[in-house]
Amino acid sequence: MSTGAPLWQPRGDSLLQQFQAQVAAEQQLALPDYHALYQWSIREPAAFWQAVWRFGGVISQREADCVLQDGERMPGARWFVGARLNFAQNLLRRRDDAIAVYGVDERLQPVAWSWRQLYDTVSRLAQALRAHGIQPGDRVAALVPNSPHTMAAMLACASVGAVWSSCSPDFGVQGVLDRFGQIAPRLLFASDSYRYNGKRIALIDKLAALAAALPGVERLIVSTADGDSPQLPAGERICSWDDFIAPYPAAEIAFEPLPFDAPLYILYSSGTTGVPKCIVHGAGGTLLQHLKEHQLHGDLRPDDRLLYYTTCGWMMWNWMASALACGAGLVLYDGAALPSGDEDLLWRLCARLGVSHLGVSAKYLSALEKAGLEKAGVEPARHDLSALRVLYSTGSPLLPESYDYVYRAIKPDVALCSISGGTDIVSCFALGCPTLPIHRGELQVRGLGMAVEVWNEAQQPVVGDKGELVCVAPFPSMPLGFWNDADGSKYHAAYFARYANTWVHGDYAELTARGGMIIHGRSDTVLNPGGVRIGTAEIYRQVETVPQVQEALCIGQDWQGDVRVVLFVRLATGLQLDAALEDSIRQRIRQHASPRHVPARIVQVADIPRTRSGKPVELAVRDVVHGRAVRNQEALANPEALALFRDLPQLAG
Repeated sequence: MSTGAPLWQPRGDSLLQQFQAQVAAEQQLALPDYHALYQWSIREPAAFWQAVWRFGGVISQREADCVLQDGERMPGARWFVGARLNFAQNLLRRRDDAIAVYGVDERLQPVAWSWRQLYDTVSRLAQALRAHGIQPGDRVAALVPNSPHTMAAMLACASVGAVWSSCSPDFGVQGVLDRFGQIAPRLLFASDSYRYNGKRIALIDKLAALAAALPGVERLIVSTADGDSPQLPAGERICSWDDFIAPYPAAEIAFEPLPFDAPLYILYSSGTTGVPKCIVHGAGGTLLQHLKEHQLHGDLRPDDRLLYYTTCGWMMWNWMASALACGAGLVLYDGAALPSGDEDLLWRLCARLGVSHLGVSAKYLSALEKAGLEKAGVEPARHDLSALRVLYSTGSPLLPESYDYVYRAIKPDVALCSISGGTDIVSCFALGCPTLPIHRGELQVRGLGMAVEVWNEAQQPVVGDKGELVCVAPFPSMPLGFWNDADGSKYHAAYFARYANTWVHGDYAELTARGGMIIHGRSDTVLNPGGVRIGTAEIYRQVETVPQVQEALCIGQDWQGDVRVVLFVRLATGLQLDAALEDSIRQRIRQHASPRHVPARIVQVADIPRTRSGKPVELAVRDVVHGRAVRNQEALANPEALALFRDLPQLAG
């Protein structure tokens, strides 16, 4: 736990304070601070989530008969039983001429859609879907960039009760089939191209292959990233976006009233250990959880503007979309975060469009810092970031040094909120808090209504020690289940098999004495040399502060009846790992972590294999090092990098 002075202090009134005062008055409670509110939220979950419903102004056609049924069961608890609502209706509350969404790529020429234009486009799409016979529960898939067209298509599907599932267009054909092939979509939305790192990448051949391999797709609807008319592959089942909606003028949307637990999204696990799991999320739980996270934890207000750097294949896209329910606008950026070394792009975009809430990955901030060390004078602080109040970081643990960098080189008064959760819950277990100070290297709080604990190996909750992150009570955004898992056995095995009636998330974490959290990596990649448990993030925190190291990956190698720590490093272009640099890395780890953390071997590699959301795949590398096959390499952004770890002479002795 950081013992230094806070990096940020709360300023002014927040939505969380308003909510806290409202709850205190209604419940006749003394709630002097966040921690008291948190304890009440997990002690009285039905009352808490009902309060979130009211504060967030959830639009429903029918109120619930029971807020929480079977609340002692996990899985098995049911929320807001009897309620009827529509997810899209809650996101399309506005219909004015203010800007709802900007679509922008690397050329930085934003296309603006007003709330009225977004509503009207959703209306036309919804009519087209119904005319095609799409009904509640039907699956609609999308291979699309992050754009206004994509947002409208998702909302149209939600308005009629269809289940939305999307992939980023950089997925290979097999990677798409591994996902969409499991859920049998009736329709497929797609783009004819996308832009990345200065290039326009055509998708026509990929779309033709998918159309042939997914015979259950009745219609492939193609939009375009360039020009007015998309390029269409040949086929009777294929049409353009404009032709699909042409017969239907904008009108009032007939929002389908659906149960709270009606399926909304199918998201996918990373798929690095086999075919991806198809995780089904419900409309009501997603809406309620995101309203809580955006309003209470993020202080997101009407007319604020959120930009989250994400693709449509990562759950942060779904998380970002829900900000519309707060009346906030979205900046939908599609492209590289650092195209051709352009460190300023996202910051120029934030300055131009007045972004108030920006979300990036921890890796991005680390890369930006290293680029800044090499190129003086390109720090983001030289741009007008006066509108920026909140900077989110997720994807991996945020280095303490990255906190320093943000407050030194980006904005001294921004709330830097490191958040952690996952695709499994389409939300967060730990995140920011506008009423508490921010401390270096520490996620501020556990989320309201999330009964999160850290357990040691004796299944005892601990504070100040590392252990397994668990959740000991149900919450509304738990998955409805997995697709094609009728008896729930796969779902149970994924989260509940280890401890009865307890969600095991798979993170190796630590609760701090002031109520914050530190994530030390995934618990399935915890190293165990000599019987001492070490989180890989503890090593990354040190290695990634070394200027010469661009990226690192750490595994445990089985060795002489024990496990030894092996560190792989990708260095800056043109550098070689020599004895001096290796000694510098070891000294850094020894001094700032412990002698136990020092790797037995440090090996330079040309690349680090990553998932498509940018996370290093430690388990896959471990399999390669041990001569085991790696399944489903389509899940990787750069599967060719795995070959770099096979039969390394440095690991033979």
